[in-house]
Amino acid sequence: MILLLAGALGFTACENAFYDGPKEKESILPDQVMVEIPSSLSADASLYKSAAAVDTLKGREIYGHLRFFIHSGQLAAHVTRGVIHVLRDYHIDKVLTLSYVSDDDGRVKNLVVLEAPDFEGRTWEYGLTITDADSEGEADGGKAMQVFWNHRYPAEVITMIKPYNLDRSNDKHWSQAMYRIDYSGAGEMGYDRHMVVSIADLPEVEPLLAPFAMNAMKLFVGAKDGIVDVYGNTAHPNAKFLSEKVGYNWAFVASADDGEDIAVVELGLPRNSIDTDDRVVLLEENSIYNVLYNEVMTVWPNSSQELVAAWLANTEAPGFFNSRGFIQGGEAPSNLYLPLVDRIQLLTPFNPAQISALEINFQ
Repeated sequence: MILLLAGALGFTACENAFYDGPKEKESILPDQVMVEIPSSLSADASLYKSAAAVDTLKGREIYGHLRFFIHSGQLAAHVTRGVIHVLRDYHIDKVLTLSYVSDDDGRVKNLVVLEAPDFEGRTWEYGLTITDADSEGEADGGKAMQVFWNHRYPAEVITMIKPYNLDRSNDKHWSQAMYRIDYSGAGEMGYDRHMVVSIADLPEVEPLLAPFAMNAMKLFVGAKDGIVDVYGNTAHPNAKFLSEKVGYNWAFVASADDGEDIAVVELGLPRNSIDTDDRVVLLEENSIYNVLYNEVMTVWPNSSQELVAAWLANTEAPGFFNSRGFIQGGEAPSNLYLPLVDRIQLLTPFNPAQISALEINFQ
């Protein structure tokens, strides 16, 4: 998935192919489309090069891999921002219709900017659609990108991207993958700004190659006064631990102090099929400790205390992080973390069953 998103970034670096006049200083396109996630909660995939090779995970790895999953959502938001910033640089200052040849895949793309489009029950100031011209007769209409936004402050933006139609040089195996970023600077929900990142229809991966591969995710990020709250779910259809049970969610809530670059996380491992958003069920009944304890006792009911202790190390909640990653579970490393411990009690993940069945659709 990281390679797919990185490929889409190529669009943001290309020379503009549909306008060769002077660049405009002003644009009707939005300039804010995402909220940054502190490094205490987000880690580049290169830090987890061995992730695909492991056949099971323990407490430290379960906490640690969450930063990679969150980073995947952040990368999708960065791709979205990059594409829009390229478009802002080139004369998108009015309602228009044009065609251009993509520098990425050499195919003709059609771009349309409309005024006052309707989407999801409301009227937006502007809407932009990019399609792959030769694919417009296909079931998805060849749509590569749609943006709906309100230009005047505060900015509100919905962006949806299908990378395969934006750049057909991407692997066709990923042709159905889509992501969506909902951003608002209107101050609702108690935050100065927030975003929701959704990723759906990632392709199936051979379980032996990547047992913990993700096929969908939904991530909320809200920022206010230097504090960033993050909560959501990632769906892993092939994930298993010790028993034959397969298919788990990483369901989590987190709060980070951006200035101190520290974070607190409460993480549960409910099955993908669980149909509830009850915080107690998701994070307490299905805590890392409870899930792994049940796994050990199912497979090795007569396990020694030493074996159980080894498997349950670093499974206590909550988990504590700094810029280098996971520190420990259970007890706070310092009093700096205590306000964040209180904050996460007010946060709840999404419904795992809904995330596993997540769909993203263009208008």
